[in-house]
Formats: sequence, structure tokens, C-alpha cells
Amino acid sequence: MADVRPFRAERYDETKAGPLEALVAPPYDVISDDERAEYLARDPHNVVHLTLPDSEEQAARDLAAWREEGVLKRDEEPSFWALSQTYVGPDGVERTRNGLVAALRLAPYEKRIVLPHERTHAGPKEGRLRVLRATRTQLEPIFLLHDGPKVDVPEREPDLEVGGDRLWRVGTDPADFVDLQLLIADGHHRYETALAFHEEDGTEASAWMMVVLVSTREEGLTIFPTHRVAERVNGVRGEPIEEPGDELPGVVLYRRGEYELVGGDGLDVEIVDRAGAQGVTYTPERAEAVAAVDSGNAEGAFLLRPTRIEDVFEYARRGEVLPQKTTYFFPKLTSGLLLYPLD
Repeated sequence: MADVRPFRAERYDETKAGPLEALVAPPYDVISDDERAEYLARDPHNVVHLTLPDSEEQAARDLAAWREEGVLKRDEEPSFWALSQTYVGPDGVERTRNGLVAALRLAPYEKRIVLPHERTHAGPKEGRLRVLRATRTQLEPIFLLHDGPKVDVPEREPDLEVGGDRLWRVGTDPADFVDLQLLIADGHHRYETALAFHEEDGTEASAWMMVVLVSTREEGLTIFPTHRVAERVNGVRGEPIEEPGDELPGVVLYRRGEYELVGGDGLDVEIVDRAGAQGVTYTPERAEAVAAVDSGNAEGAFLLRPTRIEDVFEYARRGEVLPQKTTYFFPKLTSGLLLYPLD
């Protein structure tokens, strides 16, 4: 039984903080070192000062100062929020994806309320835990999928708007997720960090997490592939084929200017994972993967088809996890629109 409730959001007061365009950013885990420096320099109150701080102590000091200065303000009353994101995907198509922003009561995976689908790593969780301990604030929502009804977006002007994102307060009526399982689309490390923090903190406040709930019925919900670029392909061989079009016939290995169709059972990500390639990096851009090989920076690039949402749910319901970067849900959720203090 998923327990979902409205919450008292904390957000920027633009009359004191300035326009949201200078304050928001992508999630912490997709920001490069150069991009981090750019966001930090963009505005002294940009959310990256909190999500990717010089130290967790500095994040706590900045957060306290912003509250004292009125840069951040907290809503008096709890509310759910409707979120609408209009975007142009890597395929050049414009879409809109809607969801509900809410507080979710944490539940261990074994309860089968919240389902993971990807493996996690200790390093990122340790870093997130230090920041959460210091700030006692959920700085970024995570992205969850469910098979329930879509969110109705109000026809009135949004309460918050920046870029393609629009947010509306939509009241406090209980959202019914009782019979639904929730699949983590993006945010495995942050969810497991929140569980660990609640276990050590033990308070009712830390039992909750800010999430965005998106129905699998959303027309604007898409998964794009994440291709694998390998320094060494570990002797993988395939059947030579002509350069494929946009629709790949399966896992395609590109090397030495030629394409090979790699056979195997399972999802594309599993086939590549079993191949044991070494020095693997990831990119959602096929042209970037090919260019890395052509430049001599990699021996080969494994080009993958997008993983289907129904397959991800099926694996998760069986209790199976898939390799890292199995899914690439686009766009990422914007950080800095809403914060969720735990006190």
C-alpha cells in the first residue's frame, strides 16, 4: 500500500532570489565538473550550491542563510502539485509529460511497494547521505512510475514556470495509490539514501520523501537508449551488416568503421553486460558513440534499442535488477523548483 500525502513545499522567492532560470539545474548526477562550475557561477543561490556543494557543511550553511534572508520561503499549507514538462527529445519530437509531486512514505524494497530496476553503487549513496544529514532537506524529487490514471493539469495559469516546466498547486485530496506498485524510473541512489537516513534518524519526518509520480499511460512518457562506448570490447564478434537506420535490428557493435549485429538472449542491456566489455562509458547520443570510436578513444561502441517500459516493470516485479543505465527517461526532473524540509 503506497502512502502518499501533500506536503509543505519550500521554494525560491523570486522577488529576493531573482528569476528561476538562474536558480534551477538538472539533477546532481548528470552534471559534469564543467557544468557544475557554470551553475555555481550563474547565481550565488543556484540550487547546485546545495546539491553539489564544496562540502556538506557548506550546503547546510548556505541553506540556513537563504532561509534567514528570505531567499527561500515555505508554504503555510500542504499541497499536492501537478507538474507538466514540455520538451523536445533526442529524436527531435516535442512531447509533454505530466505527473504529480507528492510526499511518499518510504518502504523497504522487500515490501514490494516501491520497486527498483537498476543496480546501485555505494559511492554515490555515501555522498548523498552526507548532504541529507547536513541539510535535513530533500533537495531533489525522484521519478516514479505507476500503472494508474494520468494527472489532470489545471487550465489556469501555473503557480511556477521555468523553461518547459509548469507547476500548479492542486489541493490536498488524498491521492489513491493503494493498489499500485511504484517503479523507480530515476533516483535509485537517492531513494536508498533516504531509507538509510531514516533508519539512523528514526523520526517520522525522515520517513517521507519528495517524489514525482507519472502514469505509464502518459503519451509523453518515453525511454531513450543509452549506448555503451568501450575501450575494449573483449573479443565480441557479430554478423556484419550495413549501417542501420534509426530503428536498430538488435545490439549493433560499431568498430573500425563497420557495423556488426551481436546476437544473444535477453534485453539489449543484458547482452552487452554479459559481453564483459571494459572501460565502458555511456551516452544517449548515437553520433557521439560512433565519434568516440572514429577518434580512436574507444575500440567499439555498442548501439542499443530503448528498453520498453513494460519490460522494465516485468523485471522489477520479479525482483530482478538490470544493469546500470538500462533506462534513459527524458527529460530529467528539474532541481530547485520545490524543496522538502524534513523538520
